[in-house]
Parts: sequence; C-alpha cells; structure tokens
Amino acid sequence: MVKIQESYENYLKAIYLISKKKKGGWVSNSEISNFLGVKPSSVTNMLYNLKEHKFIDWNPRKSFRLTPEGKSTAILTLDKYNQLKRFFIRILKIKNNSKLDEICCKIEHHITPEVLNALHDLTIEI
Repeated sequence: MVKIQESYENYLKAIYLISKKKKGGWVSNSEISNFLGVKPSSVTNMLYNLKEHKFIDWNPRKSFRLTPEGKSTAILTLDKYNQLKRFFIRILKIKNNSKLDEICCKIEHHITPEVLNALHDLTIEI
C-alpha cells in the first residue's frame, strides 16, 4: 500500500463527495474551494498535483473528475473515516459532534489495512 499525502486524501474525499451529486461526476474548482474552505488558487495548485499522480482527469480552467485510482483512494479514505466514527460512537460511546468529525478526519490518514479490517470486524459484531 503506497502512502499518499494527507492533503491529497482530503481533496480526493471532497471531490468524491461532491461528484456523487453531479451528473458525470464533474466538479469545479469553486465547489472544492467552498467545500474545503480554501482559496481557489490553493485548489488549482492541488489539482496540478492530483493530475500529476493520475488521481484526476483535468485540464486547467475546466471541470475535473476522479480517475478510477482517485475514486478508489477517496472511497478507501471515506471508509476509514466512517469506520473510525462508528467505533467512537458505538464502542466508546462518544457523542457525535463536529469535534468527533475533526478527530476522525485526522486519524483516517494513519489507519493501516490491518486496523481497518479490525474496525470493520468490530463494528459488524455489535
């Protein structure tokens, strides 16, 4: 499993969540900027990186969408987030709030496949 930068995973997850609501999965720079609360220029810089790593199909000043690799990375990152959140809520009985979302988002990038499998097994059992 190749280690991907946290910032890439955050952008891929955002693109995926927005694209699910869009026909064809095409997303704009401004949608990502608004979703993540970052400057459009920051989004553009990241898009160049994501394109270079073949995570998105994009040409400057156009909409973009995830490649199959980008989509699978986004789904995996989202799965880690969801499994962590279930663990905190169901097992540790932590209240669901914005602080929990922030914690899960920070931890999701460091979850190994073994830990993810264990979380899956644990949350299925209850």
